[in-house]
Amino acid sequence: MPGVALTRTPDPFRWSALAVGDQWIHYRVAGPADGPVMIHVHGFAISGTYLTPTAALLTDTFRTYVPDLPGFGRSPRPAGSLSIPDLAGALLGFMDGLDIEQAVLVGNSLGCAVILEVIAEAPERVSKAVMVGLAGGQHNQPLGKALLQMVRDGVKEPPRMITVAAPDYLRYGPIRAIRLFSWMTRFPAVDRFMAMPVPVMAVIGSEDPLRPPWRRITQLMGQIPPQVDIVLFQGAAHAINYTHPRELAHTIRQYVAGEPIRMDPDNPTGIPVLQLLRPH
Repeated sequence: MPGVALTRTPDPFRWSALAVGDQWIHYRVAGPADGPVMIHVHGFAISGTYLTPTAALLTDTFRTYVPDLPGFGRSPRPAGSLSIPDLAGALLGFMDGLDIEQAVLVGNSLGCAVILEVIAEAPERVSKAVMVGLAGGQHNQPLGKALLQMVRDGVKEPPRMITVAAPDYLRYGPIRAIRLFSWMTRFPAVDRFMAMPVPVMAVIGSEDPLRPPWRRITQLMGQIPPQVDIVLFQGAAHAINYTHPRELAHTIRQYVAGEPIRMDPDNPTGIPVLQLLRPH
């Protein structure tokens, strides 16, 4: 599979931990201390580990953080299940605790919903947002349909992804996972996305079973506001941050710099990356 992270990405990160209220958030950090801040936000029931292939490639320029939100990965489990607004509050608390006034937020799957909640609560804290595999809404309902979509995606992801995700899923726990997954599928992600007050780029994998159907994407392209961009990764599924780090890091760099999205000419194994244009 072109672009798939088949070799281990060098790990520039060090671990640290921060108290946010009565929670502890463990996080990875790397990059120049005076660089612009970028925070990578993980998806459903999983830690930030699978985000590090892309995040590591951006540490030469950005002060890069990959937190495990409360109850995920290395961060201790809270007494009760945290909703999407609760997770957004924890992320804002994380930024407060590190004196981060504003950041570029990069999310995948559930992480996109968390970012949307952060933007709804404090848009001034987000300079730009990158949402990879935006999930939640009518196309992921009912819950049974969404679970089937997740199973279909698992078949499309490389086998190595299982070794990364399975321990996190088991640690998170099945009952809490079903509750969180139900919240995610009912979250109005597309509606929130279409009313963004900050610049945002959505990255869609053409083979992602959780994406909206093409008819809906075509319809949305005629309605998106000027601060919204949509980029298609041809042949990619849901976990693009893990499977196509070089292409995604290159795309993020261009987007943050305000440049048109073009393929990396120095990546001969790269998949097609296409910026979708608004209809005239």
